[in-house]
Amino acid sequence: MAQSRQAIQSRIQSVDSTKKITKAMQLVAASKLTRQKQMMEENREYAGALDELLKLVLGAMPKNSIYLNENAGKPAYVFVITSDMGLCGGYNANIFKTIQAEISKEDRVVMIGSRGNTWISRRDYTIEDTLMNLTDDEAYDVLSKKMQDALVLFEQGEISRIQVLYTHYKNTLTFVPTLETVLPVTKPEDSKDSHSQMIFEPGKEEMMSSVIPMVTKSSLYSKLLESKTSEQASRRMAMENATDNAEELKADLELAFNQARQAAITQEITEIVGGANALS
Repeated sequence: MAQSRQAIQSRIQSVDSTKKITKAMQLVAASKLTRQKQMMEENREYAGALDELLKLVLGAMPKNSIYLNENAGKPAYVFVITSDMGLCGGYNANIFKTIQAEISKEDRVVMIGSRGNTWISRRDYTIEDTLMNLTDDEAYDVLSKKMQDALVLFEQGEISRIQVLYTHYKNTLTFVPTLETVLPVTKPEDSKDSHSQMIFEPGKEEMMSSVIPMVTKSSLYSKLLESKTSEQASRRMAMENATDNAEELKADLELAFNQARQAAITQEITEIVGGANALS
């Protein structure tokens, strides 16, 4: 019984140490979530303005523009955003499920994040490039360069479309893996009446060739920020659940320890009484 109590006490200490770690990681994730969410929201204003500019230009574009039509029969070019670190619940697992469901083995994949690189390297997908451990300072420049490469391939007709698989952030408890098509873009339905008299200087195609790179690069960076916000929210929630589970397990172990101690005391009292009766 003494050994049992000692084993339970050792487990209580182990669970308590684990709870301290998960609690600390929860606080760190919450702090990073606040900062990441602020960056995401600040970027939304700029991205929204670019989106409005794109709609304005698209309204006057002819239907045969290369930016409005998919190159049929060609593979897609897909940016997939995952995390560089683990311990973030089902964040990466949900992305991997979407890859298997939505992305063809022939599609050209740019994997962002070391977790995604580890996963996809073991499977038969066409890996165009891998981008890992991007810092906040370098992320936009690196992503812009890769998007420019994708734009050239699209304009040359070598790929059918450009897509981004990211995790859409709804709130601190809800984040949804989303596959969004960046190119070709969709022309607004009400564009015919609202923009028919618009005059472009320089011409429409020149304007489009300037606007499209800006919008696509901004869109990819925005989705990276949104994915990172979702990652920190998922990690905070995962660590909170781990902390709660540790508290419950500790309570169960303390109950088992007290029961074992009470049983040991009862047994000792029984032995004393039995010995006293034998002497009387």
